[in-house]
Amino acid sequence: MMTDVIKKKRLIFKILFYVFAVLVAVIVCVPFFWMFVTSIKSKGALMLLPIEWIPKDPTFDAYRKLFTIPNFGTSIINSFYISIIGTVLRLLFAAMAAFALTKIQFKGRGVIFGLYITALMIPAQTTFIPLFIVMGKLNLINNLNAFLFLQLFNAFAIFMMRQKMMTINDAYIEAATIDGASMWKVFFKIILPLCSGTLATLAILSFMELWNDYLLPLVLLTDRANYTLPLILNSMQGQYSNQYNLMMAGSLVSIIPILIVYICAQKYFKEGLTVGGVKG
Repeated sequence: MMTDVIKKKRLIFKILFYVFAVLVAVIVCVPFFWMFVTSIKSKGALMLLPIEWIPKDPTFDAYRKLFTIPNFGTSIINSFYISIIGTVLRLLFAAMAAFALTKIQFKGRGVIFGLYITALMIPAQTTFIPLFIVMGKLNLINNLNAFLFLQLFNAFAIFMMRQKMMTINDAYIEAATIDGASMWKVFFKIILPLCSGTLATLAILSFMELWNDYLLPLVLLTDRANYTLPLILNSMQGQYSNQYNLMMAGSLVSIIPILIVYICAQKYFKEGLTVGGVKG
């Protein structure tokens, strides 16, 4: 009898949990649904009262008009270029730095890692002026490659990779070394595959950060032809501020790549997020 009561309570709790989870999911998805609905409304239907949650005459004119805006298509290519290449470089160099800090014995590696951690405490906005001066000296102002150069050092990525590599047994490296493998082969053939979960998590976070970055491109880019998607969308607010369907269409276009990246790598995301809990 007592067992049946416990099972009934567990069933009720599970049902309430799933009802609550579905309710939260619906609340979270409502703004995205409203963005899509607004983007497929005609200009005349935007201000109708009561509000139409399901448009009577849906149209994709806003999306067609979006790609006629000067440099809009180019801005998407620029954002993909910075986000994809920048993410690959960030992950590669962070993994190499973490490998050196955890698996190669040398004096001062603790001090070097301390400097990396210190860099996490510095607000990025305080570095914009000196960064602009340095990039000017290197002739990298208004150059998309400047963003790739900046990905060679990322303290957060190095911290995450170091925490993961500390959990990898040195016996793997010793066995490979005895078999004649070089450090490069150990790194690419053994270490990186064992860090796949953390790499996937960092790839998602890095892609999202670079894709959505607004302030740094605003500082370093002056030519509209080199604008990234956030800069183009911001520049539309003046000329197209009353065309809400066009603005919502642009916002949705900017969200789609992030959703695709997250869906493709979500199974690694939870594993990678738990890495920071490992003691160093």
